[in-house]
Amino acid sequence: MPTIKSLAVLVLAALIGAPALAQPKPWQHIGRDATPAEVKAWDIDVRPDFKGLPPGAGSVALGETVWESKCASCHGSFGESNEVFTPIIGGTTPADIASGRVKGLEEGKSIVPQKTTMMKVATLSTLWDYINRAMPWNAPKTLKTEEVYGVTAYLLHLAEVVPADFTLSDRNIAEAQQRLPNRNGMVFHEPLWNTRGKGDVNNVACMKDCPVDAQIRSALPDFARDAHGNIALQNRVVGPVRGADTTRPAPPALPTRGGPSVAPVVVARAGAGAPGLLVAHGCTACHGVSHRIVGPGFMEVATKHQGRADLEAYLVNKIKSGGSGVYGSVPMPAQPQLSDTDARTLAQWIAAGSQ
Repeated sequence: MPTIKSLAVLVLAALIGAPALAQPKPWQHIGRDATPAEVKAWDIDVRPDFKGLPPGAGSVALGETVWESKCASCHGSFGESNEVFTPIIGGTTPADIASGRVKGLEEGKSIVPQKTTMMKVATLSTLWDYINRAMPWNAPKTLKTEEVYGVTAYLLHLAEVVPADFTLSDRNIAEAQQRLPNRNGMVFHEPLWNTRGKGDVNNVACMKDCPVDAQIRSALPDFARDAHGNIALQNRVVGPVRGADTTRPAPPALPTRGGPSVAPVVVARAGAGAPGLLVAHGCTACHGVSHRIVGPGFMEVATKHQGRADLEAYLVNKIKSGGSGVYGSVPMPAQPQLSDTDARTLAQWIAAGSQ
């Protein structure tokens, strides 16, 4: 039996230790629980078994209309791509659709110069989900559900998976999955999934005392270095990964297709004013400041229309309404999400020489 004295000591120790145990963690005051509405807005993923797929339908014809107005400027009218993106369609055959395994992906039997999206994708939910959450590039999550179904159906039609009069819906998407050219191409790599396995601690990559003549063998060419804005500003502020500052030229030691060094490139910086709007609205995906990507460089626009009295109003209309034919056949999609004020800010910046 404990004595009264020992009990008193235990009680005193508990009272002294309680505040220390009850102290909140230093980060507990940061943030708040997400509301059900906020969770619902982000909980939009679609699984391979199509759980999460919203009800709806979209025809190939609807998809073609949406594609031409919002997708073709980056991906080409037939998914064949252009200067920026790799092709979506191509490299599959009727035999692949029948077998569910793309022949061109088998080792040593590649029959196409470049692997396309339709060659590699094994689950139709992946295609639907990516279009729904990330496209169009300059205005993600703006497509209606039926438009996502339509665009997916149009891509399947271009790949000869479904006929021209086909309508894709949540009710028949599983059937369409059974005609996907590479549906049997998914590879299960057991070490990536076995959480009880032994970690890879025997990597042969050089970790110290590396040879001085080691070279970087992969680098973006100078014309594409700033295609997505300043990468350094697009990484989280914690962790080891840092994107390259694409407002600066690449280090001269990096190999490029044009020679041993990379020429300086003028790029848009994120921030206030027109340069910030360029990054925020994805303009730098298709336009460089001093050079052409998909469309003309902004300086090229100012030079072409130099001396035009109504240049500012002309540019505002072009920015908001889009169009084609002035700089080639690739159309610029309309930008209705831009306010008149933002469009005018961009127009004034371009007209002034993009400085």
